[in-house]
Amino acid sequence: MFKSPKESLGDLGALPAANLIAAATDVAVIVDVQGVIRDVAFNKEELSLELDAQGRWMGSKLSETVTSETRAKIGELLQDAAIRKTSNWRQVNHPSAGGEDIPVLYSAINIGREDRFVVVGRDLRPMAAMQQRLINAQQSMERDYAKLRHAETRYRLLFQVSSEAVMIVDAASSTVVDANPAALALFDESAPQVLKSDFPDHFDKTGAQQVRTLLGDVRATGRDGRVQVHLAKKNQECGVAASLFRQENASLFLVRLSSGAMPTEDGALRATSILLQYFDAAPDGLVITEFDGRIVRANPAFIEMAQLASGEQVRGEPLDRWLGRAGVDFGVAFANLRQNGSIKLFSTALRGEHGATADVEVSAVSLADGFHKQGFGFAIRNVEKRLSSSSSSAHELPRSVAQLTELIGRVPLRDLVREATDVIEKLSIEAALELTGDNRASAAEMLGLSRQSLYVKLRRFGLAEPAADEEGRDE
Repeated sequence: MFKSPKESLGDLGALPAANLIAAATDVAVIVDVQGVIRDVAFNKEELSLELDAQGRWMGSKLSETVTSETRAKIGELLQDAAIRKTSNWRQVNHPSAGGEDIPVLYSAINIGREDRFVVVGRDLRPMAAMQQRLINAQQSMERDYAKLRHAETRYRLLFQVSSEAVMIVDAASSTVVDANPAALALFDESAPQVLKSDFPDHFDKTGAQQVRTLLGDVRATGRDGRVQVHLAKKNQECGVAASLFRQENASLFLVRLSSGAMPTEDGALRATSILLQYFDAAPDGLVITEFDGRIVRANPAFIEMAQLASGEQVRGEPLDRWLGRAGVDFGVAFANLRQNGSIKLFSTALRGEHGATADVEVSAVSLADGFHKQGFGFAIRNVEKRLSSSSSSAHELPRSVAQLTELIGRVPLRDLVREATDVIEKLSIEAALELTGDNRASAAEMLGLSRQSLYVKLRRFGLAEPAADEEGRDE
């Protein structure tokens, strides 16, 4: 309530008062003592369209514009205003065309006339939306907190039951923050004796200095380190491996302890070294590519097959630049590799940089590194000698359809069609000769050929040696 409204507002007329009321509220309604709406004003056009789009409020009772469960609040508003000039705020809900109720907070004011009340309202939807966002944020925080609590429980359980001795050491002071039962058993001490103690003090004089140096190096470089020392309480050798990590604003060491001598060389590194030696010395071409087929690394055998001088010439280049017949058959094989994860003994050709071509067999498998980036590994074997000893020569014709299908992908289609035609002709002539008891005249008639044409084809396919008395024998 203003202290001196007459001096501050002066003789405020009806129009300025109406503008003031309309600007200060989202909705303002003038009602009579029966609760009938005599005038209405909305501060927002959207709210006007949602509540009174058809202009149905004028002449209706205010209680009829709200939902049934909030109608009693309208009567309470007007009754309070008639007795105390101003009523308390009450929330009511208006039905809307969209189907969702619109919450509005109302207060009724007696303007000094017995037959008129001003009912002002505030749209509660923005506040409800803000409250909903707050609730969602709170629930999200509670879910995240529950996940962290469960994760902490799981890792705490793993920390306690692990057979490996593990300790958490403060990076600034080198004091022990936590230790699992395996570490306490290794030190042969209880938890109160170990916790808050200086970690290097658990080793002999020389070992303590080595441990301090180790922790200092790990703290300075951030790289893991390890050292071999002796325990202070018992003459036992112990391996200490330290890793640096941060928790909140503090730096901590994760220290792993192992009784006995530590291996001089990690098994995984040794296996990797052996694999690299095999990769470089293998007689077959070995190639590692990215997912798109671009070469990451190739061994010397492949470099020699491709007639190149060094591995730098292939790095980043597509493999089908050298592998496959014009890139067609290898494209199909590469699609199968992406889909199935591996291909075996795929026959194709390798084209050298200076024009040499060799028949090869390709086997490949899908690979993935530690960051889950997929690549492929290829093994390429030169099979020219094996093919020349087991296959017919380039001038011989295939003796069966099975042999003919082996040529698919190795020769152009027009040559393949010509080969297929020759196979069919040869098989037809052999069948006709068999049916006629090797009577060539009858066989020529059966095939619709002249005897001279049949003789030409027989010589062409190597089914008969040319003889001077061929026609005399066929008579």
